[in-house]
Amino acid sequence: MNPTALSPARQRLDRLLAAAPDYVASDLHLVAGVPPAYRVNGEIILADEDIVTAAEVAEMALGLLTPDQQSKFEQDWELCIAFLHPTAGRVRATLYRRNGSPEVCFRFCGDRIPSREELGLPEKVDELARKPHGLVVVTGPAGSGKTTTLNYMVDLINSERRCKIVTIEDPIEFVHRNNRAIIVQQEVHTDAHSFHRALVHVLRQDPDVIVVGDMRDQETIATALTAAETGHLVLATLHAPNVVQAVERMIGVFEGPAQRQIILQLANALQGVLAQRLLPSVDRSQRVLACELLLATGAVRNLIRDNQLHLLENTIQTSGRDGMILMDNCIYELYTRCQISYDTAVSYARNPERIQRRTG
Repeated sequence: MNPTALSPARQRLDRLLAAAPDYVASDLHLVAGVPPAYRVNGEIILADEDIVTAAEVAEMALGLLTPDQQSKFEQDWELCIAFLHPTAGRVRATLYRRNGSPEVCFRFCGDRIPSREELGLPEKVDELARKPHGLVVVTGPAGSGKTTTLNYMVDLINSERRCKIVTIEDPIEFVHRNNRAIIVQQEVHTDAHSFHRALVHVLRQDPDVIVVGDMRDQETIATALTAAETGHLVLATLHAPNVVQAVERMIGVFEGPAQRQIILQLANALQGVLAQRLLPSVDRSQRVLACELLLATGAVRNLIRDNQLHLLENTIQTSGRDGMILMDNCIYELYTRCQISYDTAVSYARNPERIQRRTG
């Protein structure tokens, strides 16, 4: 943006975006009737600013769009785009409507990919990224760092393997540079009409690794599994709170004979599922990653094949030596290392009694 060529509302937006690094903010929310709000370490912090009016927010939001994007927003009432800001770096903007007027939330994508140690990811994630084929799923609620983990895995492959990586994203949040690999990043609504249609076409582009930004529907899940079965490594994200529910969701969107086919494909193709949560640190100065990891051992494949998904959690609990991690065990370890508080551990545990028993 060139501030001198912008209207007062757009100048204010430019200033708010430029201030994000000073706040160390992950997001900026512009909601009519309240001051601009930054998300810092998971908490909403109101800026020392005047409220933004509905007219200001509309001008700020719509001013970011091309004519084609404006037309799509008018039709769908929601839109997600990405752009480069000179100070804030790459930014994802999510536009939506409230009371008939546009509002917008910005996510700051960062200009570097942190190391596995900085992210707090388990070592087994590297092994999953090095698999020659199969499906690796990263799941968790919105804002839990799924895209960051996916980009870390892409960066690792890019640094180690001579191959072709094709990503399908909505929108592209981090731009990868070719290293040992060739990377083609495609953006839904800019380079492709949908995840499913892009994924079908990607299979004809001679890829080795396919990255699916979000498995949202039957068609995308089915095509991703087929790609994983036929010799590609497929990395994908999914919205589910834990590992077991992620597997249940991939199966549950299908019915009848189609479901049985998906169960068999998943049992054969799955390599691992990583579930993530970001928890406030004990001093609330940052957020700490808690994770759950399912690895597709022979026992796990048999449980999926027999559709005995209710036994997966117990298998994770008893397979620590294989590198599997149960979320509650990870949360307990974060507590014992004084990275999170007792209240946080109990609040986020799936089974709080398990934490209470272990702490006496």
